Amino acid sequence: MIEADRYPDYPTMSRETPHWSPEGTQSARNDARGLKFAIVVARFNSGITSKLLDGAREALSKAGADAVEVFDVPGAFELPLAAKRLARGGYSGIIALGAVIRGETPHFDYVAGEAARGLQQVALECNIPVAFGVLTTDTMEQAAARAGGEYGNKGYDAAMTAIEMAQFCKAPGK
Repeated sequence: MIEADRYPDYPTMSRETPHWSPEGTQSARNDARGLKFAIVVARFNSGITSKLLDGAREALSKAGADAVEVFDVPGAFELPLAAKRLARGGYSGIIALGAVIRGETPHFDYVAGEAARGLQQVALECNIPVAFGVLTTDTMEQAAARAGGEYGNKGYDAAMTAIEMAQFCKAPGK
């Protein structure tokens, strides 16, 4: 059973295709034309994060993003600092990708929690969309299922979120 079947009211974005009108334009929320994105990706668990990166690149390409730059960091804990530095770079949005897989120690809780908190803090302080594409799973199998497996690709989903939020932030009065 795929995620969309299990949760019909919460479709997985990586199973969707940006919708183009007959005039050749996308709906505004999926239109990345004229937008520039930074992707910051953790190298730790690179077998998973490289697939998340592939998904994010695919989404941005399909949506017509003008520019995409990719930056590597050692792990998920380093994503917030990189995102904060990139927030000054004139990007329309930042996509943070990583994979934190639970082990036998509380290390998972610290890394996952601080990555989430730090990325949210960057978005709020710098007034820029920061999409959270960090998997926090109990097993490698769960991570693989969300990095192009049966539950879609959360890197793709994070990129689509960044596009939608970049469009939201461009709208007058928002």
